[in-house]
Amino acid sequence: MGKAIGFLLFGVAGGLGLDLCAKALLVNYSLSQFIFLRSTFGLLILLSVARWYGGYGNLRTRNWHWHLLRTLLSCGAMFGFFYGLSRMPLVNALTIAFTAPLMVTAMSVPFLGEQVGWRRWLAVIVGFAGVLLVLRPGSGLVTPASLAVLFAATCYAGLAITARRMAAEESSFALSVYVMSGPLLMSGLLLQENYATPDASGWLLFVLAGACSACAWIGIVGGYRRAPPVVLAPFEYTALIGAAIAGYWIWNEVPDNWVIAGGAVIIGSGLYVVHREVGGGAPVRYLRALTASASATVMRRVRRSESPGDQAPGPDV
Repeated sequence: MGKAIGFLLFGVAGGLGLDLCAKALLVNYSLSQFIFLRSTFGLLILLSVARWYGGYGNLRTRNWHWHLLRTLLSCGAMFGFFYGLSRMPLVNALTIAFTAPLMVTAMSVPFLGEQVGWRRWLAVIVGFAGVLLVLRPGSGLVTPASLAVLFAATCYAGLAITARRMAAEESSFALSVYVMSGPLLMSGLLLQENYATPDASGWLLFVLAGACSACAWIGIVGGYRRAPPVVLAPFEYTALIGAAIAGYWIWNEVPDNWVIAGGAVIIGSGLYVVHREVGGGAPVRYLRALTASASATVMRRVRRSESPGDQAPGPDV
């Protein structure tokens, strides 16, 4: 269990690094160029460490239909999320994206045959209510960007479920490599005249985005190969804390009270799922220890930003 959680948290850190690079790059570069170069560098990095995962022979597979499904899901997840991220505050986009772990918990029943009791179902429903707090239908926040992120979350949940389903027959290396191939090909077809030659800092961020992408897939796939989704999914909420801190420090984005409340409901629902699964044991205490100091930092910064003379601008959705 501990090793699976460690893998997942490594993947979450890589994913957050990728999101930070993406938000910076998408200001000056097109979505198709970002995904193309990010996928290219990520794939090259994965292929360069093939020997760590048994060599290129581990790419042999008989499950082409499943890999094709996963590449399509990866395209939906990547294009949808980064489109939304380029038009929303970081923490808002990630809060909506975290419907994915709730979807994983729900989808693990029909697709994996795992048992989820009524209390965990109730936690999933409450979590989705938290998403409604963030979006507040009728407030103008239900935009193409937010719907794109919600679609991406659905695709991401499908990736997590299929990774678990294929774990007995496929290596982590094959699952990671093939899932990057689809977005690479699709973005290449869309690139055409949307390409702008990056400057030195741009190249650095593109390479870093590729490295973070490789780390994210290795960590997430490695985690879901080792433990059921109902245990691991809530640990992905640690990225929400990191996003709130990074959004404030880098872009001066301060989540409003509704986003904070909705995020708290989503995280609370996820923690309850873990509590029901493992009986409130070590994993829950570990997650609480990991997020407590970061949560306190966010709240201190928010209170400071709301003090007279230091009012931060509201989110620009």
